[in-house]
Amino acid sequence: MTQQAATITIAPASAPWRRTGSKRRMQQRAVTSPEQARRLEALVGLIACHRDRNAFIELFQHFAPRLKAFMMRGGADPETAEEIAQEAMITVWNKAEQFDPARAALSTWIFTIARNKRIDMLRRQVRPEIDPLDIAIDEEPAPDARMALAQASADLRSSIALLPPEQRQVLQLAFFEDKSHGVISVELGLPLGTVKSRIRLALARLRGMIEGHLP
Repeated sequence: MTQQAATITIAPASAPWRRTGSKRRMQQRAVTSPEQARRLEALVGLIACHRDRNAFIELFQHFAPRLKAFMMRGGADPETAEEIAQEAMITVWNKAEQFDPARAALSTWIFTIARNKRIDMLRRQVRPEIDPLDIAIDEEPAPDARMALAQASADLRSSIALLPPEQRQVLQLAFFEDKSHGVISVELGLPLGTVKSRIRLALARLRGMIEGHLP
């Protein structure tokens, strides 16, 4: 995928749904014709072999709404469900060559990826990682400190302007536009790991600037 921004909105799924399963817990799956299933598998092949961005967009538009609806039926709120769907589809982009139609249907493979993303997210919620850059503020700053805070904010923005363009871009999307890493990866056409790495590097460089270790 290119680095050109390309926003993909997850619209509600319009395909019919059915529930399958007897003794096992019920699973929700989209009704897909054999022709459509072959078409979707072909799209994965194009992604795996040629990194075909148009194929990914078509696959995303088919599966992302279904993944989001599936997660919401499982209790996730809309924002969380959308983030899981986006991260699952980014994983499909990164690991398309791992899909094996002899082992599982494409929908099963993709829904399993999303389910695992949901499990990982729940685990992080139970045992959240502590970010050393996070600063907890328990009360409003005193009036005589507000000017210092305003100056610090201005200095921070000036430092951000000195970052490399690719780091500045992801930092602005994450902190000033409050977008999730999954959303940023889809918008910029970047792997999720690349987005997180650029944010991490940007924060480290900012810290160095603030401490006077970098120009």
